Amino acid sequence: MKKMIFTVLSVLLVPAVTFAADTIREGLWEITTQMEMPEMPMKMPPTVMKHCYTKKDVSDQKNIISRDKNCVVSDLKTSSNKVSWKMKCTGENAATMTGETVFSNDSYSSVMKMNSHGQKMTMKVKGKRLGTCK
Repeated sequence: MKKMIFTVLSVLLVPAVTFAADTIREGLWEITTQMEMPEMPMKMPPTVMKHCYTKKDVSDQKNIISRDKNCVVSDLKTSSNKVSWKMKCTGENAATMTGETVFSNDSYSSVMKMNSHGQKMTMKVKGKRLGTCK
């Protein structure tokens, strides 16, 4: 369980940057993540965090997504305002993930499905731009 949570946290920002090039704006973003695990006896509360995306962050999708040297992104596809991808991480935090994000310039909604060490998880992420970074 701890390994799975670590893996999730290490890729938590993926949805926000997956579609970054020319589609979302730099600035301060609020990201709300809801994790669902079938084995959990109760629903986990959502996490909310703020992240400042720079112009450099939003300029190169692939480099941002695969920030972890043990993770490889494949099948990155863009169609209109929708992006889908697959990612495979190896090593201690081995996992496979698929995801899809629908976005606009100032908001996005994403769903990722993950399998790590036989445990499955679905993450639903919503992001909204709050303004400029301080």
